Order: sequence, then structure tokens, then C-alpha cells
Amino acid sequence: MKPAWIRNIFVYILIIVALGALFFQFLSSSNEAKETDIATVAQEIRDGNVSAIKVEGNALTVTLRDQEEPLQSRKEPQVGVVEYLRGLGLTPEQLQDVQISYERPSSFSNLTPILIYLVPLLLFGGFLIFMLRQAQGSNNQAMSFGKSRARMFTGDKPTVTFDDVAGAEEAKQELAEIVEFLKEPEKFMALGARIPKGVLMVGPPGTGKTLMARAVAGEAGVPFFSISGSEFVEMFVGVGASRVRDLFEQAKRNSPCLIFIDEIDAVGRQRGAGLGGSHDEREQTLNQILVEMDGFDSDTNIILIAATNRPDILDPALLRPGRFDRRVTLDRPDLNGRRAILEVHSRGKPLARDVDLGTVASGTPGFSGADIENLVNEAAILAARRNKTQIAMSEMQEAIERVLLGPERKSRLISEREKRIIAYHEAGHAIVKHFLPLCDPVHKITIVSRGMAGGYVLSLPDEDRMFMRRGKFMDEIAGALGGRVAEEIIFGDVTTGASSDLERVTNMARSMVTRYGMSEKLGPLTYGDREELVFLGREISEQRNYSEEVADQIDIEVRKIVEEAYQTAHAVLRDHREQLDRLAETLIETETLDRATFNALMAGETPPPNRPAPPRAARPQPTEPRESDDRASGDISFSPAPI
Repeated sequence: MKPAWIRNIFVYILIIVALGALFFQFLSSSNEAKETDIATVAQEIRDGNVSAIKVEGNALTVTLRDQEEPLQSRKEPQVGVVEYLRGLGLTPEQLQDVQISYERPSSFSNLTPILIYLVPLLLFGGFLIFMLRQAQGSNNQAMSFGKSRARMFTGDKPTVTFDDVAGAEEAKQELAEIVEFLKEPEKFMALGARIPKGVLMVGPPGTGKTLMARAVAGEAGVPFFSISGSEFVEMFVGVGASRVRDLFEQAKRNSPCLIFIDEIDAVGRQRGAGLGGSHDEREQTLNQILVEMDGFDSDTNIILIAATNRPDILDPALLRPGRFDRRVTLDRPDLNGRRAILEVHSRGKPLARDVDLGTVASGTPGFSGADIENLVNEAAILAARRNKTQIAMSEMQEAIERVLLGPERKSRLISEREKRIIAYHEAGHAIVKHFLPLCDPVHKITIVSRGMAGGYVLSLPDEDRMFMRRGKFMDEIAGALGGRVAEEIIFGDVTTGASSDLERVTNMARSMVTRYGMSEKLGPLTYGDREELVFLGREISEQRNYSEEVADQIDIEVRKIVEEAYQTAHAVLRDHREQLDRLAETLIETETLDRATFNALMAGETPPPNRPAPPRAARPQPTEPRESDDRASGDISFSPAPI
């Protein structure tokens, strides 16, 4: 499409010409003297006041002896000036003192009368054409309302290839066939094979669905149309279907090509789900997508790729064979995948020698590709803030905690008593987790406030796991209750700091009973029909399919599990009271302990020296518990959710 200034260049030239003509007309008119009658000129000659006459056609410029400003006059055309003046009664003696000269008339002076009438017409015509152009532009915008808003990327200069995508090797192998078909379709057609018309990529947010689609286009070297599902839908009826038709028409003109629709669930929801089963605008858009996908010929060479994290709500007609034939799942990467993603995002960044990407990968279980990219970027920002020329391991570790919890709040004012409570709370978590065999190892303990947490214990697994057994659940629940149990043992009272721990413990225990069949009394059954966001990790609602009697038994079993874990935590802290006191006092002094220091304290060895933390100002202890204390401390565990 040509720019607007190129389309209106004729109008601009016309206006410039008209303005130039007005300027020259004004200039010429300003240089003209006052025109007088030819009889007056003859009388001036008789009186001897005329010194020279300049003749331009039938125009006379008369120069007077005693005046600087000349006179302008006109004679009859095609009559000589001398003959004309003699006809007015002048004698040769009267004309002999007058110097008469002749000049060729200029073309501009001949055009002056024409310009007098033409300039207003040019101005009016230019204004009229300009207004018509503006109206036509507005009309074009209105007429293009139903045009597709897809952004087209040519394939001659790919910006993303499979080398830029890591941590999803199986998905790359699935999509490599798409690339091969777009490059060599004859090989498949010779065997009578039909390439999938559509590929649906599903997975949690941030796992690289959009990046993978662009990599397919970059590898194939074909045009790539990218559009979001929400861009089809407008407030006017029929616009979405019109944009779908225009998108597929553009794709056919640029075949072979790829069409990528991000967040297709915006228009691909199951039909009939509206109020009263109405046929709304989204359903018309979906119907048009279904029709266009059915209209693909075998030689069209157009492949539709869509991405969503809500495949459970898509219309079944969209998922049947012949439309979206393949479903590619992009899940959160494992240990090797996270390391590969770290290598991709670390390209071009100066890393210090102490940076071990394998250690960083093992410390980020559950991170998606977007989380890892954000982690590396935060580490680079921290290094720049500290005026460093390289990114060190300390910045990487700090970035992990910033991504998880937010920045440190070292300026937060706490009293000495609250500091002691937080120290024993976190020490209780760490002691129980250390001495229970199925808990993840303690990686870091701190009582420095970060985000909404007054302190935390960071536990990292030694390896990725897909399943959790009942014993692992019980140890994790006991570890989460360790903070509250430590408060009860040391201070004889409890605070609101364990509220998030109790919420997590209750959910874990209820899931053991109602979802995983880990209750000996209720047996291997599930209770309740749940509607969940599969890849978003949230439960929308639960419909009870059990009686009140079973509900009472569920509550009893949940309480039994939590109480058993509570007694386990109490026994561990009672048996290791000495380590609890030593760890809490060390936390009060240094505020943060790493894994090596913590393990040395637990083994009774002399820990490596810690740099004392800067003192923080104290404030009076509040008489009432604060609302912000609700999540004052806790533990952070990376144990993945069971499947």
C-alpha cells in the first residue's frame, strides 16, 4: 500500500502551482506603474516633458523628465507608435527629442490576464480535490473495516529459527514435518500423503508457543501471517467472518505460507455456550474459520497454526481430523530443557566464570521459558546496577528470588521481638525439612523481608519428578507446619505468620483424600466433579457428588492427616531443640544462611564465617496483630504438582 503523501502528491503539486501563480501575479502587479490615457501622453510630449518611450507590443512606458515614476499607456494594436502619435496631431519636431525604443513582449506579461482568471479556479479545484481525497480516505477506512488485520512477515529474512527454541525437542520434531512439507510438498504428494491442515499448540503461558510458530515460518522460509483471536471480533455483526475470509484470501495469494492465530480460544469456544444458546458474533467467526479450513485444496500449501492454553473449551468441530489434525503440547521444561533455554538467552551476555548454568537450571524447577528469559534479564539488570562488567552467580541467584518473591525489603522496620519470632519460625521450617528424609533439601534461609514474606526457606529438589507418593506428601505437610510448631514450643503462643502455611497444608491434605485416593478409610476413590483450567493450574468450581455423611468423613480424614504431620513436626523439633536454638540465633545475627552454612550448623561443625548483615532500625512492638503479618513468613518448596 502506498503512503498517503504519495497518493495525494497531485493535490499538493496543484496547490503549490496555484500559490506560485498568485505570488508572481502579485509581484508583477506591484511593479506596474499607474496607467494613463494616451491623449495625456500626447499632451506631455507637446509640453516637452517626455524624455523616452519604451514600446512592448501595444503597451507604452513613458519616462518623464521631472518625475521618477513612469507613466503606462496603451495604443491601438498593429499600428506603429510614431504613426499613432502623429495621428494624434504631433509634429516630427515635437517627437525628435523623444527617444523611442522597442522590446519584445514577455510571455509572462501575455499570460497575466489568463492567470487572473485561472488562479482562483486552480485554488478552488485543488481544495475540492483535497476534500474528495479526504472523504475517499474515510470511506476506505470504513470499507476496510472488514479487512484482516494480520501482520505479514516475509520468509526471505527469518528472524527466528529452531536454533532459537530450546527445551521442546519433541515439539520441534513434530513441527519439523510441517517445515519439510512446505519446502518439498512433492515428496509427500507422490506417496499420496496428506499433510495436516492445522496444528494446535497447547501448553501453559510462557512455554514458547508463539516462538515455536515463528520458528516454523523461519525454517520454511515462507510468508507468515500472525493475528490474535481477539482481533477478529468487533462490535459490528459480520466483521469477524469478513476478516477471516480476507485473511485466507491473502494467504492463498501468498501460498505456500503459514497462518498463526494466537489465543484461538477467543473465537474458538464451543458453540451454543452463550445465553440461551444464541448465535453470536463469535460463533459466526468460528463458522467461517471452519468453512475456510474445509476449503483448503491439496495443492494450496497453507497450514494453520493456532495456540491456546484452554483446549478444554474449544469447539469439537475445530478439533476433528481434517481441521486441526495435530495437537502439539509444550509443557514446562525439565532440567535439561531449562539449561538449554538458559544457554539460548545467555548468548551475547558476558557471564563470569563462576556462573554454572547447570546449577541455575537445577534451582529453577517449574520455570517456563518466559520465566527463564526474565531471570537472565533481571540478572543483567542487577549486574549493571552494581556497575559490573560481567554477570556473576550472585546476580543469577538474586534474580531467581526476585522472580519468585520480588525485591528485598531491607528498609522494613521490625522490632527485636518480631525478628526473633521470624527467626525461630524459619528455623522450624528448616529443621523439620532437614531431618525428614523425603523433604527437598534446604537451599537458603533468610529472615529478610522480600515481597509479601517476612522471611522464607527456599527448598530445591535434587532432581525433577513427575509423581509424588503419600510419604512425600506427609513430610512436606510436616515441613510446612514446622514454623508454627516452633513458635508454640519456644514462645508458648502462635502468631498469624503461619496463615499461608496452614492454607497450603489444608489444600494438600484435602487433595490427598478427594483426588488421589490416599485415605485408608475412604479408599481409592475421587470425590467431587471439578471444572479446572488445565494449563492455568486453577480450579473454577466443584460439584459435590457425595453425601453429607461422606463429606463428614472427608473432613475427619483431612484433620487426621494434618494432625499426624503436626505431631511429626513437633517430635522432630523437640528432639533437635539444640540445633533449633543455634540456627535461630545465627539467623538473628546474620539474617541469611546458604546451604553450606546450614548443613555445617546441622552437623555441629563450625560454619564458614558469615558477613554480618547491616543493622536495621527497630520500632515499637505493636499491641495488635497487623494485617500484613498474615503472610509474614513461610517456606518455599518447588515440588511439582502430582499428576
